[in-house]
Amino acid sequence: MPNRRTFIRQSTKAAVAAILFPQWACGDRASNEQSADSPTSQGDKLAKFGIQLWTLRDIIGEDPKGVLKALSEFGYKQIESYEGDQGIFWGMSPQEYNLYLKELGMDGVSAHCDINKDFESKAQQAGEIGMQYLICPWVGPQENMDDFKRIAEQFNECGEICRKYGLRFAYHNHAYSFQELEGQMPQDYMMENTDPETVDYEMDIYWVVTGGADPKDYLKRYPGRFKLSHVKDRLKDAPDDERQASCVLGKGQVDYPSILTLAKEQGMEYFLVEQERYDSCEPLDCAKENADYLAAIRI
Repeated sequence: MPNRRTFIRQSTKAAVAAILFPQWACGDRASNEQSADSPTSQGDKLAKFGIQLWTLRDIIGEDPKGVLKALSEFGYKQIESYEGDQGIFWGMSPQEYNLYLKELGMDGVSAHCDINKDFESKAQQAGEIGMQYLICPWVGPQENMDDFKRIAEQFNECGEICRKYGLRFAYHNHAYSFQELEGQMPQDYMMENTDPETVDYEMDIYWVVTGGADPKDYLKRYPGRFKLSHVKDRLKDAPDDERQASCVLGKGQVDYPSILTLAKEQGMEYFLVEQERYDSCEPLDCAKENADYLAAIRI
């Protein structure tokens, strides 16, 4: 039986060579409107799109360079890292990580990280290699709005630290920030009480939908604040209270052609795939299908 590293290499080759037809290329379509799971034929193709490495969390730790190479072959041009056991640079020095991505024709545009531990050091390293963003991926549900007030203050502090080293700070939402607390919406409070000169937001569109909010409404109400996005679909038949229901792009319920068109109009700059659940394919194969979808979409 092949070992794990051999399996990754073989899966990578198979994923690159396979002709994978996205779900939007088949199935029923309404005769009088654009299907939510079909790329629109209008607009321009995305010049660049990327992926959050959490999508490959089950395999990347064993062969970071091999996984990154496969992603480049799928058409991804931007990488968003996360802080795993090997750090945000996956066992490489910041310079080695940056050089390797450049050799593959990709940019390390951002990274999720723990903002409560050695944040200034992380900001300095990220700034030295030209990374655009450090991002807080999670603060969790809070007991009261005073907690979110303290969080907003910390975000402003992180923004100032990032500015010092030539990059920006952002917060990545989950569903909890769209749940009303003490008569206020935590997401709104954080956005309205952080400095737009130093603090941006990464809209995880899946979690906005899962939290019961409307991504288009937030894009319109806060133009220019959502600079990054996680493009992640949600299973069509998922119960409203089901949290872990992500799926391959085009196979779910999120109307990405119209949402991403509006997002681009409202100042969105980075479109990053993320997938957290795998029902129909292995992680690398899913990453390939997601890349195919975004390569075809027009916004």
